[in-house]
Amino acid sequence: MISETAPERSQRARAYVFLACISGLVLALDQWSKYLVRAQLEVGQVWSPLEWLAGYARIIHWNNTGAAFGMLPTAGIIFSVVALCVSAAIIYYFPRVPEAQTAVRIALALQLGGAVGNLIDRVLLGTVTDFISVASFPVFNVADASITVGVALLVASMWVQDRQARMEPSAGGGPAETGEA
Repeated sequence: MISETAPERSQRARAYVFLACISGLVLALDQWSKYLVRAQLEVGQVWSPLEWLAGYARIIHWNNTGAAFGMLPTAGIIFSVVALCVSAAIIYYFPRVPEAQTAVRIALALQLGGAVGNLIDRVLLGTVTDFISVASFPVFNVADASITVGVALLVASMWVQDRQARMEPSAGGGPAETGEA
């Protein structure tokens, strides 16, 4: 096995600190908000700070055995395994993402924090605590939102990188050839 140099170790350590800070913040916010909901509301109980707002946005204590937004309610064990696999893949792959790809790094950290947040609920409680209810959209939590934003950010950054690669000038000085006539 080839040993790492000091700069490579330092770069790997910085990558993991970045990952731990963002995913740790998401995880802390997720677990704290779920704790508050479980401590203050019975399952099914609704709270809204303003009566007129209740039809649009409210807090409702909901238990979810499925995926984000209540999908596949009987597949909780599958989502636990997927969360473990995704988390392990992110932790393994993260130091290999170039520091210049900040959006990709943030996206992966958001996804890790969200995946671990919901995994903790599944393991400790057997169900995920959801509580954010907006209009008729399914009830969700901070972890679900973090995963969703992370995926959207990852897709958007990959799209931008692809567009930039296509726009780079070729050796002839003009736009890269696209194969179109």
